[in-house]
Amino acid sequence: MTCNQSEEQAMPHTDKRATIIKKNHMEILWHEYADATDSGSILQESLPAKASIVGRVGMMMLSCGTGAWRVRNSMNQLSELMNMTCTVDVGFMSINYSCFDGESSFSQCLCLTNTGVNISQLNRLEKFVKNFSKQEIKQNCEEIHSALDSIENIHGLYSPIILTLSAALACGAFTFLLGGGIVEILCAFVGAGIGNYIRCQLSKSHYTLFLCIISSVSAACLTYAGLLKILEILLSVQSQNEAGYICSMLFIVPGFPFITSGIDLAKLDMRSGIERMTYSLIITTVATMTAWILAMLLDLTPLPFQPLKFALWQWISLRLVASFCGVFGFSIMFNSPVQIAVAAGIVGAVTNTLRLELVDLLPLAPAVAAFIGAFLSGMLASGLKKVAGYPRISLTVPSIVIMVPGLYLYRGFYNLGTMDLSSAASWLASALLIILALPLGLIFARIITDKTFRYCT
Repeated sequence: MTCNQSEEQAMPHTDKRATIIKKNHMEILWHEYADATDSGSILQESLPAKASIVGRVGMMMLSCGTGAWRVRNSMNQLSELMNMTCTVDVGFMSINYSCFDGESSFSQCLCLTNTGVNISQLNRLEKFVKNFSKQEIKQNCEEIHSALDSIENIHGLYSPIILTLSAALACGAFTFLLGGGIVEILCAFVGAGIGNYIRCQLSKSHYTLFLCIISSVSAACLTYAGLLKILEILLSVQSQNEAGYICSMLFIVPGFPFITSGIDLAKLDMRSGIERMTYSLIITTVATMTAWILAMLLDLTPLPFQPLKFALWQWISLRLVASFCGVFGFSIMFNSPVQIAVAAGIVGAVTNTLRLELVDLLPLAPAVAAFIGAFLSGMLASGLKKVAGYPRISLTVPSIVIMVPGLYLYRGFYNLGTMDLSSAASWLASALLIILALPLGLIFARIITDKTFRYCT
C-alpha cells in the first residue's frame, strides 16, 4: 500500500545498478524555474515560476494517494492566489495543466515514477495550501520550492519493523473480525508481518508491482501454512484452522486507490477514476490468483471458521478492540502520524462494529450494513476534520479498508478455479455489492457535510 511511496525518490543502491537501470522519467529541477532576479514575492515573478509551484504541489498531492478532485481544487486555489487561471486534467499518475495570466499561457505534462500513500505528507501539503495566502505568498519562487523540498523529504515515518508489526496487527485483527480464533490470528499475524516486510524491501529496491505482489502474498501464505503445520504437529491443532489462510495476505488490499476511484467517478473525473479502479483490480486479481494457486499446491480448502462462543457484550467489546487495532495498523501502513492513526482507529472501531452488529442482530444484508458503516465513517471524519483539521481521507480510508470483503473475493476465485460456478458467482456477487456500497456511503456523507463537494462546478 505504502512502502513504495516512502522510497519513491531514492536512487538505486549501487553505482553498478545505476548503470544497468535507467530512469524512465527524468527528474524535474524545480529550482531552475525561479527567476534570476531576487524578487520579493512570488506575485512579482514570471508565469513559468508561478506555474511551477502549482504543478509541483499537484504532483506531490497526487503522489500521496489523494483523489483528482482534491488535487485540482488545491491547484486552483494556488493559481487564484497568484492571479492566474488554471485548467487541470488529472490521471492516476499524471497531470496535464495550463496556467493563464491574461497575456500568455504555460503548459506542462507531469508524470509520477511510482505511486503510493503518504498521509503525513498529504497533511503537510493541505496545510501548505491552506496557509499559502498568509505565508508563502510573501516569498519568492526559490524560497517556496525550498519549503516544498522539506515536505517532499517526508518519506516514511516508520521503520520497516514498525510497518511489519502494523501489517501483522491489522491482519490479525482482520482475522478475528472475520470469525477466526486464536490459532488463525497467530498464524495470520506472523504471515502478514513477513509478507509486508518482503513487500517493503522489494518496493524500496523499485521492483515491479507484479513481483512485489506475488512475492509478498506468497511469503505470507506459505508462512501461514507452514506455521499451521508446525502447530498441528506440536500442539495437535485441527486442520480446519486453515480457514484463516487468506487473512495473512489482506495487507495487500488497495484501500486508497479503491476508495478514491469511487470519489473521482462521483465527481466525473472519469480518467482518474477508471485508472485508479483498474489499478485496484490489478492488485486484487494478482493477489487472489496467487493465493488460489498456492492453495491448490498446498491442498488448502477455504473451510468456514469454527464458531466462537461469546455473549453479546463480549462480541461488541472484542469487535471494538479488534476494529481499532485493525484500522490503527492500516493507518500506520499509510504513513499516518500516530494521532491521526488513533483518530482513524476510533472511527473504525465505532463504524465497523456497528456494521457487524447490524448483520448479526437485525439481520441486515452485508452490502446495506457496509453502506451504513461507510456513511457513518464519512460523517465522523467530517466532524473530526472541523475539530482537528485532519484530512478526511486519512480517517475514512483506513476505517473502510477493514470492511473490504477480501475473504469473499478469495472464495469466489477459489470456487471459480475449481469450476464450482454457482458458489463462485455467489461469493463474487456478494463481494461486488459490498465493494460498490463502501464508496457510495462515503460519497453521500461527503455530499451532506462538504458544500464544495456537493455541486458540479
